[in-house]
Amino acid sequence: MAGSKSGIDKNELRRVLGGFLTGVTVVTTYDAEGRPRGLTANSFTSISLDPALVLVCIGDHASSYDSFCAGSHFAVNVLSAAQQETSALFASNRADKFDVIDWHTRNNGAPLLDDALVSLECDVHDRRFYADHMILVGAVRGYRTLDGAPLGFFRGKYVALDSPNFPNSPKVAGTSCRH
Repeated sequence: MAGSKSGIDKNELRRVLGGFLTGVTVVTTYDAEGRPRGLTANSFTSISLDPALVLVCIGDHASSYDSFCAGSHFAVNVLSAAQQETSALFASNRADKFDVIDWHTRNNGAPLLDDALVSLECDVHDRRFYADHMILVGAVRGYRTLDGAPLGFFRGKYVALDSPNFPNSPKVAGTSCRH
């Protein structure tokens, strides 16, 4: 049994929580030397529209964790159905992630992925630390959107949401959710 302090089997809990369909994001910032850093995250949500606040949870095991602990701004890039490779890249420990993708900066200077469906530029509003994660709250200062289908994650697998509600949705055989 992969137990925990609560007595709950962590592997079983991961499987159970995987039954909640999430979007997939890449969260980006800079390290102390000014190098772009980023990681894949699916623990992202909106908190408030006025003021415009979002949050993302970042595990203390992430190689870029210290950069998010120290930085004053960051970006959340919501991935499209065509960006599974980008998600895998930013989930890896590769040092050259930003050398193999197209990215740019805008208003607050945070790295923005060129092909992301949504990019939110955020200033750090608050940080809270719970167990092995940091809750990073961002004040949205700018955003950009593109048309397309979002990338989702469900039961340990990527899913592409193929729906008329998503303009220009690509058809991804065998990975679509249907209601």
